[in-house]
Amino acid sequence: MAVTDLPQVMAIAERVHVGYFEAEEVFAERLARFPRGCRMAVARDGAACGYAIMHPWHLGQPPALNRLLGDACAAVDCLHLHDIALLPATRGAGLGRGAVDFMRTVMREEKLPHAALVAVHGSMGYWRNFGFEPWQNEARQLREYLRSYGEGAVYMSMVAPASNV
Repeated sequence: MAVTDLPQVMAIAERVHVGYFEAEEVFAERLARFPRGCRMAVARDGAACGYAIMHPWHLGQPPALNRLLGDACAAVDCLHLHDIALLPATRGAGLGRGAVDFMRTVMREEKLPHAALVAVHGSMGYWRNFGFEPWQNEARQLREYLRSYGEGAVYMSMVAPASNV
């Protein structure tokens, strides 16, 4: 992903994540912070058809939706999948699996023992297929973090395979 891709990211996000608006500056900050974790999916004709954005973060503390991360970089211990969006025509093509495989590679190379995400749109079952499980900590602070994602949001995590760390 490059800065020049952000208008396409915004257009895809608007189509895929109805009701979950995030400003372009949020995507731009994640790209600037961890460009390696920002990927575009491109169709054979060269058109953007999806994206994935992930970055190192703090396990158990999902960033609020549509908020900048700021300077909180110390003591990261997980790779947070901030967003993945695929246009409907691409679903079933294995792009989600590809993103999770890439995530595992980044976890290994960055020596991060966990991955995490917030499941929305009733996607908990989808993420379970890849090894993510609902976070078992019901701390009040976690509920506060999830509030911005709306009703039904579930924080999920995955432990890196032993060979990863």
